[in-house]
Amino acid sequence: MEDATQTSVAEVITARRDIRSFRPDPVPPELLTHVLDAGHSAPSVGQSQPWRFIVVRAQSTRDRASFLADRERIRQANALTDDRRSRLLDLKVEGIRDAPVGVVVACDRRTPPAGVLGRATFPDTDLWSCACAIQNMWLTARAAGLGMGWVTFFQPPDLAELLHLPEGIETLGWMCLGWPDERPPEPGLQRRGWSTRMDLDEVTFAERWPEHGNPQQPVSHLAATGPDQQAVVSARDTGANRLTVPGSLGLLDTTIDRILALNRDRSTGNQTTGTLVLAGADHPVTAYGVSTYEPKVTDDVLRAAKHGVSLGASAANAAGLTVEVVRASIDDAGDLVTSDAMSSADAEALVEQGIQLGQQLGQQLGQQLGGLVCLADVGIGNTTVAAAMVCVMLGLNAQDVVGLGSDADSATVARKTRVVEQAVARARQKHGSQLDSNVLAALGGPEIAILAGVTIGAARNSTPVILDGLVTSVAALWASRRHPFVHAALVAGQRSREHAHAAVLTELGLEPLLDLRFRAGEGVGACLAAQLVATGLESRIASAQVADSRAG
Repeated sequence: MEDATQTSVAEVITARRDIRSFRPDPVPPELLTHVLDAGHSAPSVGQSQPWRFIVVRAQSTRDRASFLADRERIRQANALTDDRRSRLLDLKVEGIRDAPVGVVVACDRRTPPAGVLGRATFPDTDLWSCACAIQNMWLTARAAGLGMGWVTFFQPPDLAELLHLPEGIETLGWMCLGWPDERPPEPGLQRRGWSTRMDLDEVTFAERWPEHGNPQQPVSHLAATGPDQQAVVSARDTGANRLTVPGSLGLLDTTIDRILALNRDRSTGNQTTGTLVLAGADHPVTAYGVSTYEPKVTDDVLRAAKHGVSLGASAANAAGLTVEVVRASIDDAGDLVTSDAMSSADAEALVEQGIQLGQQLGQQLGQQLGGLVCLADVGIGNTTVAAAMVCVMLGLNAQDVVGLGSDADSATVARKTRVVEQAVARARQKHGSQLDSNVLAALGGPEIAILAGVTIGAARNSTPVILDGLVTSVAALWASRRHPFVHAALVAGQRSREHAHAAVLTELGLEPLLDLRFRAGEGVGACLAAQLVATGLESRIASAQVADSRAG
């Protein structure tokens, strides 16, 4: 082989990087075929060619995949030490929405290992063969000027379900492919101080594994105990053009990117507006002593909110938000323990009412950049209702999800736990395998149904939705499972002290902007987060205007 060829191969290998940021330009079909053909030319055990390439361009599929990756990233971060958790959450670890093309590399393992030459003794060589195909694709893409990123922040069954893969087909992850918007001179994790490249001498041994000076094992950091692709890239660019380090505002920068991607067709005025939707309802479950407050407090708070003097309404006024108070009610509400919370018809009617309100609010916000819908709830006993829904939706035990609520004592928590256990057991006995699809009617509450509908309606209008505490987050979780596009519009305003709240946010793949140990409810956390978002938006817009004026 000529020296020039060897040099070119070495340059491509050395310059290969895991790319996370991409330009919006499409990948020409012939170039995509060239990359896939390189993968198909890889060596495979027994000439089995077990790789299968699934090319994904659909926005809805990429939105769902990005949500799955977000959720898994937070799950993995939660298992790390505090320092590593923060550093992982600061990293941009995937470009699923940025890249114009996704290629999922799957391995067809339906043939028994003994039936393929070379697999009988090393059964996983089919997976190794697919890894060789990925490397071929990666190097070919790099040589052609394309960038590729390998995303493995997925639970394999989730990715298989998304792509309708049959039994026996295993994925090796999602490959992001497109024109790179970064040219890192060294591996990204090395640049960010996550790890350093080991010397060759440290990983090379002569003849056998050394008996003395045993090499150190790899470091573990475990703790000891929808917008479209072009909109996503454009939103990120507004941050990259500032006179500061991209991502310097951490999670706030990520949140602003998401909001700008949703709002890319709206005007660039810097006045953030929005509405706090406060939904309240009664809950017969209070008869079981799950709260220290009388049920009438719900209406007391709603009246105060209408007059602008409740805690939530005051926070909304300070944030420049209007307040929409909704009294959700049905004729025949159940107590969860002996009967369903409401009928399926009532639940659907309340959801539809909320959808209409969410769409109306989105239309009222019109073309105003940064228009927000903030969710809030009030309802004595509704954290018990939310906890019961979480048990079913996340498969958790009552002991893992029941919290103190507002000013509860240990005895109240014990009663609340028993009630949740009884309610979930009854619902499972009645609905069986259909409980997941009927969870809102079986164990929910009228205000949760209203808020779920508001979330859907606002998301349909590309209006960002800021969540408050556990109840609003459960409503958003239910909405996102019915309509996956909802996820792209969600912002976690805060993480409250309710035990289940962190689990719900993780399931949603959301990091909270605030963690102030709130138990206030009424949307206070969402309003404070809205103020933070407003500041971030105004800073971003002002910086972009300065950058544009200098460029001009």
